[in-house]
Amino acid sequence: MDTSEVFSLYKKYINPYLADLLRFAGCDKIEWEAEGCIIRDSEGNEFIDCLGGYGVFSLGHRHPVVVKAVEEQLRRIPLSSKIFLNYPQAKLAEKLAELTPGDLQFVFFSNSGTEAVEAGLKFARMFTGRKKFVSAIGSFHGKTLGSLSVSGREIYKKPFEPLLDYCVQVPFGDISAMESVVDEDTAAVILEPIQGEGGVNVPPDDYLPEVRKICDEKGVLLILDEVQTGLGRCGRMFACQLWDVVPDIMCLAKALGGGVMPIGATIARPYIWEIFKDNPLIHSSTFGGNPLACSAGLATLNVLVDENLPERAERLGGYLLSKLMELKEVHPQLIADVRGKGLLVGIEFSEEDIGLLVISLLVKRGVLVAYALNNPKVMRLEPPLIISKEMLDKVIDSLKASLEEVKALLM
Repeated sequence: MDTSEVFSLYKKYINPYLADLLRFAGCDKIEWEAEGCIIRDSEGNEFIDCLGGYGVFSLGHRHPVVVKAVEEQLRRIPLSSKIFLNYPQAKLAEKLAELTPGDLQFVFFSNSGTEAVEAGLKFARMFTGRKKFVSAIGSFHGKTLGSLSVSGREIYKKPFEPLLDYCVQVPFGDISAMESVVDEDTAAVILEPIQGEGGVNVPPDDYLPEVRKICDEKGVLLILDEVQTGLGRCGRMFACQLWDVVPDIMCLAKALGGGVMPIGATIARPYIWEIFKDNPLIHSSTFGGNPLACSAGLATLNVLVDENLPERAERLGGYLLSKLMELKEVHPQLIADVRGKGLLVGIEFSEEDIGLLVISLLVKRGVLVAYALNNPKVMRLEPPLIISKEMLDKVIDSLKASLEEVKALLM
């Protein structure tokens, strides 16, 4: 397989500027096959996937249980007629209602995280009859129009203005700021329990409970975007369980498809589903809830429970954080901070260019990572939850060598 040919096709037919960026980062390779925590390029080179598709590959690549479920469904009926009842969709909805906290019960299925968020925003406006949304600076909820409107970095928003009206952003973790803007005109507050693209920002322990209280006092819905933090990633099945908070609406995607199928889900408390009473088709999706994706989703949830992966993420995440803190002590001039929960971990460098250099050196050493979209100073480690301690040690050793190389270059 000719890498230069594929690069040229990217330049000509897909995105020439993205192609150049990938080449600059040393990522102008053809990904060819993957299994577990390993990706191989077309030349047979192996890479430890410590990015995990930004949270997609929580079960690793081609988990056999998920692959088997999808193969069996493929031979039966891959896509829905949308006229009859859909068995995989019903079973997945039942399982999600069982696992999600509190009385979250009814599910709308879509194909991605941003679609799940769009649905949540629409449901909140329709249910409350209000227009205003409050979100956090540094947040990332997707790049479609509504999701982008409540996201928190101007570089992605400015070219598409005007976006949705009545969207207000406040600093993440600041209860006083939140309290000052949530009022009787607010339909919903939408937050990530832990900001992913914002740089793996973990809020104070009283933050989400206090936001829940403010919403209750004002009759405002709380939407939690668990697209990246959910499904075991942060050491609990859902990150909001770290603080015993139940949202009115929860958005899921990424890991829900088990790394095999794309799927999004918007889950709500029963009373919110009254919005469908007069028109059951007020919001719909042609491919949302298709049998292939739902079969993958159900298999994924079963694996997460059967293999106790949330607990595993908590244990391995604690080990990873401790090792990274040791590196921070050795390289205080390079590393400004280390933070995270479970296997969602961020390393904040003192300068953006240092992070980009470390990332490129890690790729050369066979480790895949990336920076956070809303804070390029932060390099994110988001490996599959099935990763072994031995493989994590290889990642840590590669990072240690890369930091030493950067230090030598800068001294």
